[in-house]
Amino acid sequence: MRIFYYILTSDILPIFLIIFIGYVLGSKFKLDVNSFSKINFYVFVPGFIFVNIYTTKIPLNMMKVLVFAISMLLANVAIGSIIAKLRNYDKGYKNAFRNSIMFYNSGNIGLSLITLVFTTGPYLIHGKTPYANMAITAQIMVLLIQNISTNSIGFFLASSASMDFKDSMKKIFSMPTIYAIPLALLLKLLPVDLTKIPIWPAAEYIKNAFVPFALISLGAQLSYTNISFKNKEVYLSAATRLLGGPVIAFLLIKIFGFSGVVAQALMISSSTPSAVNTALIAVEFDNCRDYASQLVMISTLLSTITLTLVIYMARVIFPV
Repeated sequence: MRIFYYILTSDILPIFLIIFIGYVLGSKFKLDVNSFSKINFYVFVPGFIFVNIYTTKIPLNMMKVLVFAISMLLANVAIGSIIAKLRNYDKGYKNAFRNSIMFYNSGNIGLSLITLVFTTGPYLIHGKTPYANMAITAQIMVLLIQNISTNSIGFFLASSASMDFKDSMKKIFSMPTIYAIPLALLLKLLPVDLTKIPIWPAAEYIKNAFVPFALISLGAQLSYTNISFKNKEVYLSAATRLLGGPVIAFLLIKIFGFSGVVAQALMISSSTPSAVNTALIAVEFDNCRDYASQLVMISTLLSTITLTLVIYMARVIFPV
């Protein structure tokens, strides 16, 4: 119950508060959501990705987690494609649906939740947190793959609904995020520490501003959205993300042979709600924007229940 309360008050309610602020601003001032989208994808997203990749150390023993995260992504693609075919979705809806279950909130919910879980309760031993570093490192590996794929595959799927292949690729390669990823990886190899240069705080400011600005953008989009809590397709997507995610993760964890802390962290991470970026991408490419926005909101709300259950099950199935 304490974990449930903490998740609700520390992770979920602040998110909805910022979304609500965006909703009020959008309703009162009729904000230009498309301009918000441009600021997100041309400033905040590439800044967030660059800083995260550049400052993240990737231990060799965590490379298997990277492979796990890629396998998780591919499994979600397959599941999403099967469900979309059975439901007879058109191309745009199918791609929005696949984005919603492939890309999950591994950052502001996933990373903070993993940090909370492994620094409290049975993982706080004599005032120390011996399991936290391993769990957080595993989650950062997942976050790395999610960031890269969301801003490449996610862009392509959303744009291909209304553009041909050539135009989709042209649009993708016009997005600075595509270049932020290899640039960060390349600069990591140089014998220069960018975090020591005077302009580095600017990059940190951009990184830290991404989440609140993205949530305000989502709120503004929702103010122009015909929100319906009766849309069965939204609940199907949310169930696939919140319940199907940990089931797929459990199978892959067994296949890869993970155990203990890493297994728990990966299973918990897999059950987080749809990423806010899936809604922002839908707005940017005008691909089922109402559906994507509603799904992010509803899956985030429902995750207060499902996440608590998954945390409990992960502890039982993969004891430390």
